[in-house]
Amino acid sequence: MNQKILTTLEYQAVKDQLRPYLTTAAGQYELKQLEPTTNAQTMQDWLAETADASKILRWEGGLTIPKLADIRPHMQRIKIEAALSGTELAQVGRVLFSTGQIRSFLENMIIDRGDPLVALQPYVQRLVLLPELTKKLQRALDGDGRLTDEASPALHRIRQAIDSTENAIRQRMQDYTRGKYGKYLSDPIVTMRNERYVLPVKAGERSKFGGVVHDQSQTGQTLYIEPADVVAMNNRLREHYLKARDEEVRILQELSAQLTPVADDILENATILGHLDFVNAKARYAVDLKATEPSYSDQNQIRLRQARHPLLNQEKVVANDIILGEDYQSIIITGPNTGGKTLTLKTLGLLQLMAQSGLFLPAAEHSTVGVFTEIFADIGDEQSIEQSLSTFSSHMVNIVEILKHLNQQTLVLFDELGAGTDPQEGAALAMAILDAVGQTGAYSVATTHYPELKVYGFNRADTINASMEFDIETLRPTYKLLLGVPGRSNALDISKRLGLPQPIIDAAASMADDDSQALNDMIQDLVSRRNAVLDQQVALSQQIIENRQLKSDYEARLDKLKDQQSKALAKAQQEANHLVADAKQKADRIIADLRKMQRNGAQIKENELIDAKGQLNHLVKTPTAANNRVLRRAKAKKREAIAVNDTVLVKEYGQQGVVLRKLKDDQYEIQMGILKMVVSDDEIEKQTPKPASKPRKTRSNNKGHQGQVSTNQARNRATAAATLDLRGHRYDAAMHELDRFIDQAMLNNLSSVEIIHGKGTGAIRQGVTEYLRSNRGILEFHFTGPDQGATYAKLA
Repeated sequence: MNQKILTTLEYQAVKDQLRPYLTTAAGQYELKQLEPTTNAQTMQDWLAETADASKILRWEGGLTIPKLADIRPHMQRIKIEAALSGTELAQVGRVLFSTGQIRSFLENMIIDRGDPLVALQPYVQRLVLLPELTKKLQRALDGDGRLTDEASPALHRIRQAIDSTENAIRQRMQDYTRGKYGKYLSDPIVTMRNERYVLPVKAGERSKFGGVVHDQSQTGQTLYIEPADVVAMNNRLREHYLKARDEEVRILQELSAQLTPVADDILENATILGHLDFVNAKARYAVDLKATEPSYSDQNQIRLRQARHPLLNQEKVVANDIILGEDYQSIIITGPNTGGKTLTLKTLGLLQLMAQSGLFLPAAEHSTVGVFTEIFADIGDEQSIEQSLSTFSSHMVNIVEILKHLNQQTLVLFDELGAGTDPQEGAALAMAILDAVGQTGAYSVATTHYPELKVYGFNRADTINASMEFDIETLRPTYKLLLGVPGRSNALDISKRLGLPQPIIDAAASMADDDSQALNDMIQDLVSRRNAVLDQQVALSQQIIENRQLKSDYEARLDKLKDQQSKALAKAQQEANHLVADAKQKADRIIADLRKMQRNGAQIKENELIDAKGQLNHLVKTPTAANNRVLRRAKAKKREAIAVNDTVLVKEYGQQGVVLRKLKDDQYEIQMGILKMVVSDDEIEKQTPKPASKPRKTRSNNKGHQGQVSTNQARNRATAAATLDLRGHRYDAAMHELDRFIDQAMLNNLSSVEIIHGKGTGAIRQGVTEYLRSNRGILEFHFTGPDQGATYAKLA
């Protein structure tokens, strides 16, 4: 980016605003080197870093980086094996300590918040921790770089000797100041000369002390004497100081030598801390500026929403929408001076430079910027906003140079294009220059007060007119940019409001060009229509906000209901799992009891079989209509009337019985085998009686009990067979027979059975399949063959 545009748009002033937010020398250096990038990916990376720093600022109040000195010179000396001073080593120690603190802080925050901080995490991972060296420097040096007593045992002992000797000297000197020698002193104090303790003795009393004279006062009336009996102690003190100095030099050399192998890592840490300080400063600056993150348009489309100039008072500056590059690539802003045209140009240019520097923009959210390889400007002969010393020649020299470098990736800003010469020629030059800019594909914004450019803006492709709003009532500019509305002359209206007589106003109007007057009327109509549309937009925006709030409320309620439903389902599933587990345990126990009885040779009676079967069925009993009023009413309509002596199916036990009598409250007494029981009407179902089959005659050579077999024993032998033939049975009867057959097979410890169901319509085969699939006593089953009409089942 050319330096001229940075100066013209006051880019350095923005950097000056950012500087106070920095705390490290490395961060200050990075700010000094900062310039807008012309690489789109780099800009996006910089903005992402600022966004991550903004998250940290919102979550934890930002990064706490202490004031860190520039240690680059120190590391250069370390690389040539020079020793650092205590102060320099302390500065290096602060960098190492801060490295550990910042890395730990960021890593913990990433884990706690579940946000990877994609842009900043690579810097965190590059920080090299040197805990042992850090502790050693902290132990050996205080904050000012002075070696502590813990730096080495030898230094500690020497300093103890210094303290002891100094205390002895002070005690002896105080004997002089407080005793009989006090009257010979100019002042009863102990002072230092040539790093030795001395007394201020009156010149005439020198002989009373002896010793060494180290100095005298300017008047010669006072001699600074080291008493003879203190000389030896001062000598010892001096020796201790020399030993301490030698030990300190040794320690500093030793600590410096330990930095040599890791000098590059330490320097890298300092650089990264400086960068983190820099992005942290950008985030803090954005908060104070009420700035937002812009998005990037690879089509170089600029949409600055409610943009504000960053160098002006943010509470008073007027915000404007500036749009360029979507439906048009050129904006022509017409209208009188002092209306804010130049400020609008500078706002556009400076905010684009800020975005390309990774800075958030003083604009509303959802603003968009592009990336330009160059931005050129011809504004006020390179003077500030308040000055305008330009001439036609200086403008033209600048424009000629700009035209040499334009392409599709450049943005050019013209202030008062074509000014400083004959209006007619100036307008013609302005239109020709804008045509030349358009042919290069460059983006442009130009301000002018020439009325000819209003028509030019209407007729030229990819161009839009704009103006700065002027309040006729207050006779003041509002500084609002009106896109799509060219500037109109307000001279007659202003003159009238200022008191110019009406006849003069009418005469001027009659002399004015009819086309000019028509254009002004058209512009006024456009302004009126635009204001009406803006009012509608405000109303619609408010409605959208309210609708979004309603949507958010309903979504929150829906989420709450879904959460409640999920919790209810989870609870029901947990309860169901407990019921299933309990039922399986009980079923296993029932089957085990029956098998144990059989193994022991006991005869299993009919009522025991029915009771065991009922217990098993009860374990998987489904909710009845009695617990559901709607279901009960629906089934009551379909239920056939049940009378005494009817055959019914007792659902709970899966067995048939005969109705003995009807009781109150829709209850019946049922005879099921040898059992009698009371059931409700929704627990039984009327069965169609089967036609009675003729008894089969049997031969027997035995008489009495020896010629008969009990019914139960006969059934056991019949059902103990491994094959059941269901062909010719009706569905209900077949299912009943299958149930009894499987029960008996399990009681007889059969390992497998075959059920012949035939091919037919497949109804019985489907029923057999569903029964076997639901029976927990069946390990597996399969069809014996597509043409055989039978199913093979393996029992548990």
